[in-house]
Amino acid sequence: MIEIRHVSKRFGAQVVLDGVDLTVQDGETLALLGPSGTGKSVLLKAIIGLIRPDRGEIIVDGQHVAKLKHGALSKLRATIGYVFQNGALFDSMDVFENIRLGLTDEQQFNDMTYAHERASECLRLVNLNPDVSKKMPADLSGGMRKRVGIARAIAGKPKYVLYDEPTSGLDPVNSDIIDALMTRLKDELGVTSIMVTHDVRGSFRTADRIALLTGGKIVAIGPPDEFKESEVPEVRAFLERDFDLAPL
Repeated sequence: MIEIRHVSKRFGAQVVLDGVDLTVQDGETLALLGPSGTGKSVLLKAIIGLIRPDRGEIIVDGQHVAKLKHGALSKLRATIGYVFQNGALFDSMDVFENIRLGLTDEQQFNDMTYAHERASECLRLVNLNPDVSKKMPADLSGGMRKRVGIARAIAGKPKYVLYDEPTSGLDPVNSDIIDALMTRLKDELGVTSIMVTHDVRGSFRTADRIALLTGGKIVAIGPPDEFKESEVPEVRAFLERDFDLAPL
């Protein structure tokens, strides 16, 4: 379980997070929506200890992230897969080596037989042919790069997966593929996920609950049907300004 308690963060004069409270239950997929610049990605980075909150606590499986020393933090991070917004593949490495980087256990990383088998399995999980492992990132489409980024995130068999804009820049067909993939990973692997996204339709399809972060606070949270019908002014303004609310 991930618990976020009264978390605040500012950068200079800009208040990004202002007392955020949020709990993500084991096995749940939570979609985190909000306008650009409202701290959604900052919150993800705080969960894995890349950014330290000014105030408040982030607790993952009973461990206070900000209080962990280097070794304990590294061990915790091994349980969390992170999918970066642009895939963040290393262009100088082929797909196999990129996925291999997701193996957080040193023995598994150095065992080339295991690494190749695990890379092939992860490619299967994201609906890519194992032969893709020999390709370079430059040879992949945008949708394929996203899927390889997800394959790397799950290579170490994490308990949690954090997605930062997993469908940004993709056409509707590839966005649907990524949405279906996230649902499949939850069903097959039982991962707990937080998905930062601007894709409201995708969040309705994939998330168990949806939260809106705006003004530095979570102003609404609930199952997709409840969220869509919410009368919270910020929710109505966000949905009606940016999205067609025709039936999904």
